[in-house]
Amino acid sequence: MQVSHIANNILTNKTVLKGLEKISEHGTSFAAGASLLMSIGVRTFSIYNTPDVEKENKFYAMANSITSGIVKFGIVEAIALPIENAVTRIDKNASKYLKDSTLKNFNPDTRSYKFITQIIKLSTGLLTAIPKSMLTIALIPVVMNKVFKYNPMDDLKKFAQNFPYKVEASKFFTKDEDKQIKTGPAFTGRMGDKLSRGISRIINNKTVQKIAKKYEMEDEDIYKHITAMTDVLLTSASVWQTNKSQSIKENCKRVLNYNNIINTAITIMLGYWVDGVVKNHSNSFIEKFKQANKLNPKLPKYIEGINILRPTIIFGLIYYGLLPIFSTYTSEKLDKFISKNK
Repeated sequence: MQVSHIANNILTNKTVLKGLEKISEHGTSFAAGASLLMSIGVRTFSIYNTPDVEKENKFYAMANSITSGIVKFGIVEAIALPIENAVTRIDKNASKYLKDSTLKNFNPDTRSYKFITQIIKLSTGLLTAIPKSMLTIALIPVVMNKVFKYNPMDDLKKFAQNFPYKVEASKFFTKDEDKQIKTGPAFTGRMGDKLSRGISRIINNKTVQKIAKKYEMEDEDIYKHITAMTDVLLTSASVWQTNKSQSIKENCKRVLNYNNIINTAITIMLGYWVDGVVKNHSNSFIEKFKQANKLNPKLPKYIEGINILRPTIIFGLIYYGLLPIFSTYTSEKLDKFISKNK
């Protein structure tokens, strides 16, 4: 009885519930923040301690990890966060943004509504995958030089001279107030309201509503599906951009590409399998959680938060914790084997 009481207190803990609510509202930001911490800390540490790998290839893999985490977080905060806030604004004041016909059977309390808004919020990661990969690869030589004090080329200026927007880019670093680039208005007030109204048009669309109702039962897996698609697109764009780069040595390009491909492929396959096992064995927990919070109107948000938290932790532990040593070691050996047998 005492154990049951303690478990019930945990399931209804206000801090836990508030955390799940925030994860539900800002799933993309949460994933980007977790990715930033693990890419700079856990993954970099794992790569550094990989045995029998050339120092140069370690540096490239570590630089790639650091830049990808920073770029992903920066783009998410710039693009995804305003969209997440816009959706939250609709959630809290649905009558202002949604049509009467929508409010009848497609309001924020319905499963189909939460399914489509989750897709809207998560789609920013997919849509920004290519610019993220381009910026990540472009920043690798900078991290190599500034963080690891290692210049893979004779002169890093060679990279700067080939950068097509070097004149415009220099404006970002000038201290002259007259030359500073003016930032656009924040996504608050009227701008935020306009963004919410734009998203509400998507939600009010009858075709969108029909699709959401048809596939609403997939809401437990939509996060990992979009995450997997984003990773595939991001890796493909990274490989393409790495091959084009003039600031990365040719032999290191191959190793870096093999590393990224191995990481992504194994993470997706292993992640799906582990997530399926965990989900199947957590059904009883979910039912207990639902029962403990059955009178709480925010229960759907809490469940949505759990469905985001679970694959984020699983995919994160695999990609950032378990795989870096294996992929860093394997990618270098694979490159040497292919080069030897050409």
